Amino acid sequence: MLPRDPGPAADRTRHLHFRDLPELLAPGDLLVVNRSRVLPARIPARRASGGAAEVLLLRKLDPDPRESQGKVPRNVWEAMLRPGGRIGAGETLFDRATQTPLVSVLSAPLSGDPRRRVLLECGDEPPLAWLDRVGQPPLPPYIHRPPRPSDRDRYQTIYARERGSVAAPTAGLHFTPELLQRLEQRGIERAEIVLHVGIGTFRPVDAAHIEDHRLDPEPILIPSETRAALSKTRQRGGRIIAVGTTSLRALESTASRAPAQPSSLPEIQSETDLVILPGHRFRAADALITNFHLPKSSLLLLVSAFAGRERILDAYRDAIGRGYRFYSYGDAMLIL
Repeated sequence: MLPRDPGPAADRTRHLHFRDLPELLAPGDLLVVNRSRVLPARIPARRASGGAAEVLLLRKLDPDPRESQGKVPRNVWEAMLRPGGRIGAGETLFDRATQTPLVSVLSAPLSGDPRRRVLLECGDEPPLAWLDRVGQPPLPPYIHRPPRPSDRDRYQTIYARERGSVAAPTAGLHFTPELLQRLEQRGIERAEIVLHVGIGTFRPVDAAHIEDHRLDPEPILIPSETRAALSKTRQRGGRIIAVGTTSLRALESTASRAPAQPSSLPEIQSETDLVILPGHRFRAADALITNFHLPKSSLLLLVSAFAGRERILDAYRDAIGRGYRFYSYGDAMLIL
C-alpha cells in the first residue's frame, strides 16, 4: 500500500498481501471495476508459401453502407499482422494444421501504421464463436512463451462479461470470489464500467514531449447504476477506488458529467483517448489499485500523476529490491 497524499503518512508504505484489501478499505467505500472481457484475438496462421504468420485482431469495423448494399455486413476487422511488411493485400492466411482459410488481407501496409483491414473467413459461423475455436489469448509481447490453455481463464477477471478487449485490465486479475465476498460483508460496494482495452496500452511513449503522446480511442460504457453508485458514495463521504488504470481513465473521461443527484441517470456510451499526465487534476477517484507497469508507458505516466513521480519511482525501486513481479501476471499496489 502506498499512501497518496504527501505528509507524515507518505513514508508509511506497507507491504501486504492482496487478501488484506478488505481491512484497508472502509464500509461505504466503492470499488469500480472494468468488466470488459478479453477476446481470443491472437490467430496463429501460415501463408500460402508455408511461412508462419500471425494475426492480432484489434476491433471489428462498422460496415460501410456504400459497400454493403443491403447485404449482411462482412466480418471485417482491424488487425496487426506478423510479418506485417511482407504480407500483401489480397493474401489469404491459412490454418497451420487443417490448411483451411482463416483470414483474407484487404489492405496493404501503410508507412508508420501497422494496422490492416482483414476479413474473417468464418462463413456462416458467428464470428465470436469462430474466434473461440481458432483464436488464442492475446498475451502481452513481454510474455515470451506460447499461450497455454490455462491462459483462457487466467487472462480474464472473474467479473469479465462484454467481450472487446485485446489486453486484460490486469489489476482485476487479483480478485477471487472469496475476496469479493469478504469485501461485500465488510460493507464495501462494487460498481462496474466497461473500457475495451486496445493495443495502445502497450505502445511506448516515444514522443519528444509527453504532451504529444496519443492513444487510439477506446469504447467506454458507464452504466446508469454505476453513475448512481458514484453519486451516492460521494454523498455519504465514502471513497471511490478505481480498480486498474482502465477504470480510472473511464471515470476521469466522464467526470465532467458527474451528476448532483443520483436519480434518473442515463448510461454514458462514448470513447476515450485520454492520456493522463503529471499535473492532471483528478476528480473521479480517491484511490487506485494497479499493477507495476512498463517503463516509458502511458500507464506509468498515469500512476505518477496520481501519486507523484518521485514517490512512484521510490516504490518501484523498493518493489524491485523485494523481488516483486511486474506487469500483467505480477503484483499490485494500492495507492490510497
